[in-house]
Amino acid sequence: MPSLAFFLAAIILAVTPGPGIAYVVARTAAGGRAEGLASCVGTGVGGMVHVGAAALGLSLLLAQSAAAFVALKYVGAAYLIFLGVRMLISSSPPPDSAPVAFASGSRRALVEGILVEALNVKTALFFLAFLPQFLNSGSPAAMQLVVMGTICVTLNTLVDIVAVLLAVRLLRSGFTARRRARVLNKVSGLTLVGLGLYVASAKRSI
Repeated sequence: MPSLAFFLAAIILAVTPGPGIAYVVARTAAGGRAEGLASCVGTGVGGMVHVGAAALGLSLLLAQSAAAFVALKYVGAAYLIFLGVRMLISSSPPPDSAPVAFASGSRRALVEGILVEALNVKTALFFLAFLPQFLNSGSPAAMQLVVMGTICVTLNTLVDIVAVLLAVRLLRSGFTARRRARVLNKVSGLTLVGLGLYVASAKRSI
């Protein structure tokens, strides 16, 4: 059973604004609540990829291999920048678009959310650095990593969902809302580009 100290640390980390929240808000600005919630599910699934990798020891390999770190880092950074640029050059849909219009967009947001999080090398290194601090020597390490990692991903996903619902409140129907949506869309695009540049400049700390 994870300790109280782990739960407190995980909650603090979950509510701290970061790339995950910025991404799901960006998707909400681009396609509304449906895409925003789909992106939350996607980043959650992507987070579980890192949980599994940590349990299998792949994160340790990534941390020890400079070539693997650099390759994954630049792939992830390029993908974030691509998403940001695409958002900047596209026009945001009106907030009151019909649900049918969200069908393909939601699926795309889900897949992109998985890719964004799965390609985030900082998440892999985070699990490698954070979770072992709370391991109990009396239990199998792999199972403990899976449990604690799943808790972290669940908390992060819940916070992302709250961020999406708050963003939706700014995107209610009407001319003013559509104008806010366009502005938020451009700001979100710039944020994704900035996140991509940040990831590209990341250095191994482990």
